[in-house]
Amino acid sequence: MERITAWLHEKNPDLDGPIGTGEDLIEARLIDSMDFLEFIDLLEDLTGDNIDLQDVTIDDFRTLDRVRERFLTK
Repeated sequence: MERITAWLHEKNPDLDGPIGTGEDLIEARLIDSMDFLEFIDLLEDLTGDNIDLQDVTIDDFRTLDRVRERFLTK
């Protein structure tokens, strides 16, 4: 999860402090449409698995809790 939060801070240099695990990353504009594919690439790199966009919904990327549950917990 540290790599994900570091990436989010890198993409949002004005962001101060930690990101809440339940914070809506999309509503807070921490991930925008331009960064979305790069975020998926990061998750694929972390998990070693390909993410089939037909098997996921936007809600799978909405919070750090959901990202952990959907992609980082086996």
